[in-house]
Amino acid sequence: MANESQSRSARKKQLKQTKKGKRKPRFRKFLMTIFILGILALIGGGSLFAYYAFTAPELNEEQLSVPYSSKVYDKNDNLIADLAGVETRTKVTYNDLPQATVDAVIATEDSRFFDHIGIDFRRILAAVWANVTQGFGAEGASTITQQVIKQSFLSFDKTLERKVQEQYLAIKLDQQYSKEQILEMYLNKIYYGASAYGIAEAADTYFGKEDLKELTLAENALLAGLPQRPSGYNPYEHPEAAQKRMETVLSLMVQHDKITQAEADEARKTDVKDLLVPSDSREKSPYDAFIDVVEQEVREKLDGANINEDGLNIYTTLDPNAQESVENILSGNGPVSWPDEELNAGVAVTDTKTGAIRAIGGNRNYQNGNFNYAAQLSRQGGSTMKPLLAYGPAIEHEKMSTYHQILDEPYEVNGKEISNFDNRYRGWVSARYALSRSLNIPAMKTIEEVGTDRAKEFAEGLGIEFPEDQIYPIEAIGGGSATVNPIQMSGAYAAFGNKGVYNEPYTVRKVEVPGQETIDMKPKPKAAMSEYTAYMISNMLQTTMSEGSGRAANISGLPEAGKTGTTNRPTDNGDIAPDSWFNGYTTNYSISVWSGYQDNDKGLSSAAKDVPKQIFKPLMTELSSDVDTADFSKPDSVVWVDVEEGSRPAKLPSDFTPGSRIVTELFHVDNQPSKVSQVYQKLDPVQGLTGTYNEDTQSIDLSWSYGETDGVTFRVDVSVNGGQPSELTSTNETSLNISNIESDSNYSFSVTAISSGQDAQDSDPSSVQVQTPSLDQEEEEDEDQNNDENQDNNQDDENTDENNDQTEDPNNDENNNPEQDPNNGENTDQNQDQNDSGDGNNNSGGTGDSGSDTGDNQDTPPDTEEEPAA
Repeated sequence: MANESQSRSARKKQLKQTKKGKRKPRFRKFLMTIFILGILALIGGGSLFAYYAFTAPELNEEQLSVPYSSKVYDKNDNLIADLAGVETRTKVTYNDLPQATVDAVIATEDSRFFDHIGIDFRRILAAVWANVTQGFGAEGASTITQQVIKQSFLSFDKTLERKVQEQYLAIKLDQQYSKEQILEMYLNKIYYGASAYGIAEAADTYFGKEDLKELTLAENALLAGLPQRPSGYNPYEHPEAAQKRMETVLSLMVQHDKITQAEADEARKTDVKDLLVPSDSREKSPYDAFIDVVEQEVREKLDGANINEDGLNIYTTLDPNAQESVENILSGNGPVSWPDEELNAGVAVTDTKTGAIRAIGGNRNYQNGNFNYAAQLSRQGGSTMKPLLAYGPAIEHEKMSTYHQILDEPYEVNGKEISNFDNRYRGWVSARYALSRSLNIPAMKTIEEVGTDRAKEFAEGLGIEFPEDQIYPIEAIGGGSATVNPIQMSGAYAAFGNKGVYNEPYTVRKVEVPGQETIDMKPKPKAAMSEYTAYMISNMLQTTMSEGSGRAANISGLPEAGKTGTTNRPTDNGDIAPDSWFNGYTTNYSISVWSGYQDNDKGLSSAAKDVPKQIFKPLMTELSSDVDTADFSKPDSVVWVDVEEGSRPAKLPSDFTPGSRIVTELFHVDNQPSKVSQVYQKLDPVQGLTGTYNEDTQSIDLSWSYGETDGVTFRVDVSVNGGQPSELTSTNETSLNISNIESDSNYSFSVTAISSGQDAQDSDPSSVQVQTPSLDQEEEEDEDQNNDENQDNNQDDENTDENNDQTEDPNNDENNNPEQDPNNGENTDQNQDQNDSGDGNNNSGGTGDSGSDTGDNQDTPPDTEEEPAA
């Protein structure tokens, strides 16, 4: 058993030794593989390094000594700017440099410049670690020598090839030139902002000093810090950032023993703004604002390319004539009535069809490096957001018509009362009316009806961005978190004039990069909305120009659309309007104009609010003067439809709808009204119309009957002897007396029932004719009447005598003598008087003959014709 146990132990031990022996060859193979791969990597890397070095460009002394100039061309490929041309350069030699200048530059840019071989291995190792931990290109290790190489020969790409060639050529440059010569190259080539290339030009631009030896320590420190971020540290536009940068340079100079701490502290007391010459004393170019946007666009789209250093050929969209027009209008000599010197303005002119920016107005008297209000502004859009966030999405998604009815009434959102600009409520209004008059409440109701998500998607398709991806209903009236600038708005509104196709606004068509192919920079167009949406919005905004809030900017005879906008915000002293906008467009140009103060807490006066319209009108007039401007084209998906005004939902007018109650609006073909309104009916005609001539008053009496007369008036028309009918009068009664009547004339009267509230069609007219008698006929009738009356009187006398005879007493002598009876005599006289008065009804006293004359005079018509009088 012991032997057996020992035998088992020996076998286990032998088995373990066997396994260990098997593991060692595998581990060795792994190490060998790693070693071989490392050797291959070194060989490959060395070969690649050798290839990149072999293909690197040759050093050229002329390119080393002057800035690597970029050239800018307009839309017709004409040169408009050589950014580092002879006119922008002042060369210095190393001997011209004061020691303070050299010390400031070396301490800031390359502290071991005079010690390394063109590249700094310590900086390379630090950069490698940063690139490994933060990604390639996170940190650079460029020395002054490498920067000279990069700005003279190489592209701006952050590639391995460029870095290898940059290091190789830096070593080569360090071998062929002295440190003093290389520093001289650097200080003559580097860009300092404000169109200044080289330290001499920068000293003159910022401080007005042509001799570098006159520079103070603070000025040297500021200049040494600018090349890292020329635009960001521009002391005119960013004095606080420039101040901090200057102080950083002073600290670096102390760190590298170039100055003492006391000297640095003394220099820190200097305010950067006190060092600068006035900005308006600098040389200006009419293209400064445009080129500043070009610089930003190239940097963003070409991975950090710098037009001031990379020697590019840049082909832009600039229209020099349009740019000149913008500059003239923004100057004090233009047609604008500027209320004060502090009011700022930004202008963008964009090609409606392509999105190409034709002109940019950065501000009044803009200079290179200033704050560009056309591109850098970030303000609320006010009511100019209504087409983008309310009515546009509603038409796109709901096929809302321009007639769509919205109740303008007191309204709250999340407990906040929404009001219109004039604090009035107008009841039911159409979408066209609401947009053209810039009413807030209907816009708020519309965005809530269509939904904020769909509104946000629609606006984002037009280049509008929302911070933190949030949108609120208040955005519809420009009161939310979304902010815009004129370039954005000119592009967004251009889509409405371009059948719904959006082009991102751009200034650069293409860029030629030295040693590379030409790069196409034009954005791709995209459909942002349906064609019917674009047309219906444009048509409503045409109403804004002709009848609504944009009337002051309207250009007679030009098919244009536009929208006004102001912002509103509360302050301790009440509400203010800090921003005013006008966005207008044709099928050729889209223009956006903003005005306001740098201080967002300063409100605009009424005059200041009008400035955008004052800029737009002459600018669009001038741009459109020599070109054909087509009207907006209606697509087949949109139709004009007559609807009865006030119908909700829209209904077609009936045969009885008054013309004054019919409006014509735009509808999508799939959302047209089909039902006919029953509101308006035809009134019944009057009944029993009669007309009689009144001889006593020589007038005509009309009378008729009608059922319910509430809300009904009666129009009476008259025609004399077949002449042209004319309106005589209107009345609420069912009878009428007409005076000033002519004799021997045929009067034709018609009476029509009319709805007082215009809610029914007029009735058919009822007619009657009245013939007035002639003068002869009247006299004959008067004479016949008198004869009849005389006969009646004589008959009465005979009857009286006969009665007297029957009652007479023959024995009474007194009865036989009438002269003695006063009563009988009196009776006889009375009868005679009655006979005499019977000669004519017109006798007003005196004898019958005179009464007859009086009647003739009254019947004679006057010399002048008079209208019948009711």
